[in-house]
Amino acid sequence: MCFFTTAHSSKIMAAEIKVLFCVGKSAFTEKIHGMGNVDPVLQYVANNSLREHPVLTKLRLRTLEDQWSTMMVASDQAQLMANLIRLINATKAIEIGMYTGYNALNMALAMPESGRVIACEIESTYIDIAKPFFKEVRTAQDTHTTPQFDELIAAGEAGTFDFVFIDADKFNYDRYYEKSLELIRKGGIIAIDNVLWNGKVVNPAPSDLTSQGLDALNKKLHKDQRIELSMLTVGDGLTIAIKR
Repeated sequence: MCFFTTAHSSKIMAAEIKVLFCVGKSAFTEKIHGMGNVDPVLQYVANNSLREHPVLTKLRLRTLEDQWSTMMVASDQAQLMANLIRLINATKAIEIGMYTGYNALNMALAMPESGRVIACEIESTYIDIAKPFFKEVRTAQDTHTTPQFDELIAAGEAGTFDFVFIDADKFNYDRYYEKSLELIRKGGIIAIDNVLWNGKVVNPAPSDLTSQGLDALNKKLHKDQRIELSMLTVGDGLTIAIKR
C-alpha cells in the first residue's frame, strides 16, 4: 500500500504533501461505466451543482487521456464525499485504490489544515501522474515505504480515522471493509464504490465471480448491525456505511 499525508490550506502552495509508494499485486480487471452521450438530466445536475477545484479539473482532464480512465471517480460522486467529509469534520481519511489521485486530492481539499489522507495505490504509473497535481496545491513531495493496515492498527491508529473510501480490487472488498471498520471511529463513514457493478450484481452469472462477490458484500452489509447504511445509485453505485 501507499499513502500520503497532507495538511490543507486555503492558499495554493501553502501546505505539505507526502506521496508514498506501495507494492503488491492486484486482482482488479476493469471498472465499467455507462458510455456514449451524457444523459441530459445528469448533465443538468453537473451544470447546476458541480463546484470543481481548478486543479481537480486539470487532473480529471489528464486522467481522461489514460486508457483506463473509466476507473476515475465521477466528479459529482467525489463532491458528495467531500461534503460528507466536511459534514463530519473529518481530519483523517483513507482511500483504498487511488488511481491517478482525483478523489484523494478532492478529500484533502475538503479537510482543515491538520488534515491527513492515506491514499493506497499499487501502480507507480498512476502515482507519477498524480504527483504534479498534488504539488500544485502542496509545497513538498517525498517518497517512502508505507505501512500495511495491520501496521496502522498496531501503531495505535485503530478507531482514529473519520472516513474511508474503498475503490480497489473487488475480490478484496470484504477484507478492506473489515479492516476499515477497525480503523474508523464511531460515527465515521466508510464509502464503497462500484457496489452496483453496471447492474451485474442483480442475479450475477455463475461464472462472474466479481459480481457474486459484490452481491455477497452488499447482502452482508444489509444485515450488519455494526453500521447504519445507505446504498446510492450515484456513479456505479456507492454505499455509505456509518459505524455505530
